[in-house]
Amino acid sequence: MVEICADINTLDKIILHLKKHNSSKIFLLQGDLASGKTTLVQAYTKSIYPNELVTSPTFNLIHQYKDIYHYDFYQRPLEELLNLGLLEWFENNGVHFVEWGDKKLEILLKENGYNVCIIELIKQDNHRIYRIF
Repeated sequence: MVEICADINTLDKIILHLKKHNSSKIFLLQGDLASGKTTLVQAYTKSIYPNELVTSPTFNLIHQYKDIYHYDFYQRPLEELLNLGLLEWFENNGVHFVEWGDKKLEILLKENGYNVCIIELIKQDNHRIYRIF
């Protein structure tokens, strides 16, 4: 586990660490509401595709930015997601960020041979603690 403290202006520390995690193509983002999950995906995407407009996929379930996939599974039952082809989505080449990726999803992905990286985001005043597993 790596723990990094960053604010909105120093997210590049986190981005560099994630880019070194090239064995993982699926990042499960865990944290409270407004902990910075979407902000992290925005910063990562902007570091590769500076002209992309990155927004939360809350109502759409998924947004795609070339080879970056951004999911929001807030209050979505895993069974519903599986019926919609969840495992097939992760077959797409690229990096996948899953907001609200829980333990059940982590276990399912690992059982199906996917490399998964967990990122816990913890709010602390004007910065965040990022625990990367």
